[in-house]
Amino acid sequence: MSNFENSDLRGARFERVDLTGARLFAVDLTDASFRGVAFNGAVMRGVELGNVDITGEIMNLSINGVDVGPLIEAELDRRYPDRAKMRPTDAAGFREAWDIVGRLWDGTVARARQLPPELLHESVDGEWSFVETLRHLVFATDAWVRRAIFGDPAPWDDLGLPWDEMPDTPGVPRDRAARPSLDTVLDLRRDRMATVRQVIDAQTDGSLDQLTEPVHGPGWPRPRGYPVRECLLVVLNEEWEHRLYAERDLDVLQGYVTG
Repeated sequence: MSNFENSDLRGARFERVDLTGARLFAVDLTDASFRGVAFNGAVMRGVELGNVDITGEIMNLSINGVDVGPLIEAELDRRYPDRAKMRPTDAAGFREAWDIVGRLWDGTVARARQLPPELLHESVDGEWSFVETLRHLVFATDAWVRRAIFGDPAPWDDLGLPWDEMPDTPGVPRDRAARPSLDTVLDLRRDRMATVRQVIDAQTDGSLDQLTEPVHGPGWPRPRGYPVRECLLVVLNEEWEHRLYAERDLDVLQGYVTG
C-alpha cells in the first residue's frame, strides 16, 4: 500500500485505479472530476459539499441522517411522468414502455436533425456525442438481447460502442475515431429497436421470468443465466437515461448555433 501524506497531487490523473478501503483525511477535492467511479459503502464525515453535480445510480444514500434516494426517485418520477413506466411488471407494461421509448426518441432525433451534422459528433463536457450515444445503444441491445437472450456469443456491430470503463475485450469493437453519419447509425438503431420489439411482443407474463442460457466467450454480459425480464429492464433503462443525457447535451449544442 502507498501512503500520501502532506503531498501535492493537484491535477493528478487516476485511471483504472483500485482505491478500495482507501482512507482520505483532510483531503481537498475541490473541482475534482469523477467518472465511472464506484462509491459503494463509502463513508464521509465532516465533508463540505457545495456546488456539486452528481449523476448516477443512487441507492441507500444518507445525507445528514436522511435517506435521499427515495426522495430523488420520487422527484424524477414527478418530473418525467413516463419514467415510472420504465419499470414494468408484466408483458403489457413492457410493450407500453417500448412504445414510449420509440415516441420519445423520435422527438429527440427530430431535434438533433435541426443541428449542423458536425455538431452531432461534438462532445459536451467530455460526454459521448449524440452519434456516439446512439452507437452505445446499439451495443446495449446487442449485449442484452442478441447475446443474452438470443444466445449469440459475438453479436457486435463494428459501430457498436461499449461504455468507457469496460476493459478492452477481444472481438468487441470500440472505435472511438469512427465518424459515421447520423443516417448510418439510425439504420442500425432501427434494426436493433425492431429486434427488441420482436422480443417484447413475444413475451407473456410467465415467459418474462424464464432464464436465458449462459453464453460463453468474451463480451458482455457475463456468462450466466438472466431472467428475460432483467435483460429487457436493462435495455429500457439504457434507452431512458441516455435519451435524457442526449437532450441535456442538445441544449448546449443548440446554444452553439443560436448564441
